[in-house]
Amino acid sequence: MSVKIIEKNAGEKIPYTEKGYNLCFDDMLTIKCNKYQKDWPVHKDICMDADGDLTMGTGDGLFYVAEVDIPAKEYEEQQPAAEGQEEGGTAPVAKPLDMSQVTVTLWGLENPVAADDEEEE
Repeated sequence: MSVKIIEKNAGEKIPYTEKGYNLCFDDMLTIKCNKYQKDWPVHKDICMDADGDLTMGTGDGLFYVAEVDIPAKEYEEQQPAAEGQEEGGTAPVAKPLDMSQVTVTLWGLENPVAADDEEEE
């Protein structure tokens, strides 16, 4: 299943592709969503700098182009030890990331929103 898409404002959006756990924005920046998944929700900002290059985070970015929200890990109980293996408690095992639970928010490129201004909206 594909990621959820939210279009934050009007205008042309940055092109992106989804392959497995990877989101690639304009063939410049790839996010491996499963690598960023933690025990808590993770939010990543994708911005464009003065040279038109993409950056992750708002530090060098001038304008928002996308945001990626990755849900917290979900766990399931591990199966009890098989016969002949050492007995012991079961530890929870992380389920694989469900990409349909990842949200990508796309910002219009024609009416850019400065990375510092989003908080005010």
